[in-house]
Amino acid sequence: MNIETVNTNQAPAAIGPYSQAVKLGNVVFTSGQIPLGLDGNVVEGGIEEQTHQVFRNLQAVLTEAGSSFSQVLKATVFIKNMDQFAAVNQIYASYFGDHKPARSTVEVARLPKDVLVEIELIASI
Repeated sequence: MNIETVNTNQAPAAIGPYSQAVKLGNVVFTSGQIPLGLDGNVVEGGIEEQTHQVFRNLQAVLTEAGSSFSQVLKATVFIKNMDQFAAVNQIYASYFGDHKPARSTVEVARLPKDVLVEIELIASI
């Protein structure tokens, strides 16, 4: 099986030596997405605005890979402040609806560009 790189101009370009996602067989692994707009700048606003932008970026990458939120197997959520867990969780649920993939959520000391949230996904195709 070959590893295939996934890139889309509908999500911000990677800010380091990595791909937006890779596919192996019928599984796609997204890189962690942070709340960057297409211009590469962090979106303005708090945890709600940042979380919605992360999901817009993830949706673009999943679409390019031939997948969707309904096919997500596992999510890993990194948040800067666990006190914002409820807000992130509410927005997270709005994108997944009745689908409930496996998930881990961890509080971290710092994220790239000092954002408040980063999410990575593993999905089927």
